[in-house]
Amino acid sequence: MIVRRAFLLTLPAFAAAAQQAELAGTPPGPITPARPGTPEGDALIARARDGGLVLYQRHADTSGEPCDRSFRVGDRAGQRNISPAGRVQAAEIGRRLRDLGIPVALPVPAGPVFRARDTAEVAFGPENVRVTDELLADDYAGGRLDWVLAAHRRLLSDPVPAGTNRVLVGHRTPAIMVLGPAVASRALPEGAFVILEPVAASAPRILGVLDLVPAPGGGWHGCG
Repeated sequence: MIVRRAFLLTLPAFAAAAQQAELAGTPPGPITPARPGTPEGDALIARARDGGLVLYQRHADTSGEPCDRSFRVGDRAGQRNISPAGRVQAAEIGRRLRDLGIPVALPVPAGPVFRARDTAEVAFGPENVRVTDELLADDYAGGRLDWVLAAHRRLLSDPVPAGTNRVLVGHRTPAIMVLGPAVASRALPEGAFVILEPVAASAPRILGVLDLVPAPGGGWHGCG
């Protein structure tokens, strides 16, 4: 399978990411997602209101949708798309960010695979989204995977001004490849955010995972 082959090819990068994360004080094992209304979730929300963070969002719910078949960026019919429930989830995520007073820098960068692009455009409006290959899914990257992962590292690590946050809409596997085991396993359900604090000349520090609007099916699809 393309996903598994890409992951195996980047095991050295994964190991390096895990080592960098350890040096940055990131938990060595998978993080438990936090929800609003819990001490952990409310603390992440309060910190995000101040800005200066990167909020890396996995695309919204895709449960019940056909799995990827073509791995071509422009082929919607050959891709796993967000579900009707995912569209509702994405719209609610945008509304909750606004209602909670979490500032978002515009335009929001999003990957071109439709489940990422659609999530961003529903949440923030098409006019407020910048579609970029920098946030490609790993199995759509082909021979550009190293470039895509380098772009992820830069977007996750570049400083963010106080008073706003850099929201990125992408995919789970590149996040694991770059950030290491803290966001592996069940740490990043569909629609959830990895909350990161950029650190100069180092890997970003993971503050937690915020499941702001949990997916109705739990945030996990049945594709391999």
